[in-house]
Amino acid sequence: MSTLAGRALLAVVFWPSLFFFWFLGPFVFFLLSTTSSEVCPRLETRAEFLDAANGTFPMLALQTLLYAVPIACLVLWSRLLPDPARTRHIVTCIKLFAVAAVMGALWEYGSSLVCNGYGQPFFSPAWQMTAYLPIANLAVNLPLYVLVFSLGRAFSMREDDPAADANRPDENAA
Repeated sequence: MSTLAGRALLAVVFWPSLFFFWFLGPFVFFLLSTTSSEVCPRLETRAEFLDAANGTFPMLALQTLLYAVPIACLVLWSRLLPDPARTRHIVTCIKLFAVAAVMGALWEYGSSLVCNGYGQPFFSPAWQMTAYLPIANLAVNLPLYVLVFSLGRAFSMREDDPAADANRPDENAA
């Protein structure tokens, strides 16, 4: 497979996954990976709150795997077109992604555990502090989104080879 075909194939996976998983996905996944508001008032014991919160782990794992698709595309693009400067940026993306994934999981788990205030008597007030994690997560995600978008754009854009352009006859020189 040629490098251009590999880059195109990765672009076909990268851009839809970036749009659907990163820009639309958080709204859907947050609703699916937290305990529903109808269930929260019916929970009465600490064990029930823990079971409800622990039931969110499969969705959190799926969410993290889906969110990692654009990062995996960047890593594969880097293998096709090695560039030390881009590789450093990809490593930065991976670190930011790891921090964002941990903060997002803590936020969603904490939201399920505390269940909008219903679980207050059962758990430490520290879990209520997870309500502030979206602000910190935004501070991490904004540079991550910009960096991933710019790297994706750089990798998916066709870089014309000047040597190949010199061999082409100029259509305007007639």
